[in-house]
Amino acid sequence: MKLKNYSTSNPVFTGYFWDDNKNSKAKMTVFGIFIKSLICILVIAGITAIIWKLNANGMRVRWFTLGGMLASIIISVIISVRKHWAWFLVPLYTVAKGCFLGGFSAYARAHFPELPYQAIGVTIVTFFVMLLLYQTRIIVVTKLLRSVIISAAASIFVVYIISMILGFFGIKSFLWGTSNLAIAFNVIAAIVASFALLLDFDYIERYKGRATKDKEWLATWGLLATLVWLYVEILRFMQKMAIRF
Repeated sequence: MKLKNYSTSNPVFTGYFWDDNKNSKAKMTVFGIFIKSLICILVIAGITAIIWKLNANGMRVRWFTLGGMLASIIISVIISVRKHWAWFLVPLYTVAKGCFLGGFSAYARAHFPELPYQAIGVTIVTFFVMLLLYQTRIIVVTKLLRSVIISAAASIFVVYIISMILGFFGIKSFLWGTSNLAIAFNVIAAIVASFALLLDFDYIERYKGRATKDKEWLATWGLLATLVWLYVEILRFMQKMAIRF
């Protein structure tokens, strides 16, 4: 059965790329994905730490946030079209995400020094909780669950895109405020991001030992995208709560 018969909220896990080079001896492994993901996470953490230091020294880091966000979007689009370039594009994506997260979280760290570390901790705990729920089959990834998560994630991204477009015209969206509605939206988005991890786990388990070795970079890209999204939502929620209370 081909992966393309399934759907996921993560744009990385599309069906077409799993069907190439079926006869290749080297296959995708969970360990290979783990090592690549760990290295990428360490790189993101290192870049973030550097940007935090630059911000502490008085340097404006807003452009790191905007540049990193735009670069990661462009790289993601290229990877989607040129999947065989993932082995060198994913490291570039990692650098872009490091710049984005460094600039994005610099404000929170400047005003609430412990907040980013707490958000990282919550993200890590959430990752392992969802992994445990998946491995123990307390939550089973069914077709219905996939559809719900995909629909929810798509809706959230559409809201974000609309709010960004409105921002270019000077219209401030409720998303960037600290109202009850804005906080509720962050909570929902964080929950959806958490459940998106289940889809990543499911596809990796289905195709480990079947997809070719180079597809580990694509799986790594998917996990990074979900983890970064989860961290951003958690940090935004915690920051809004800290401002209000």
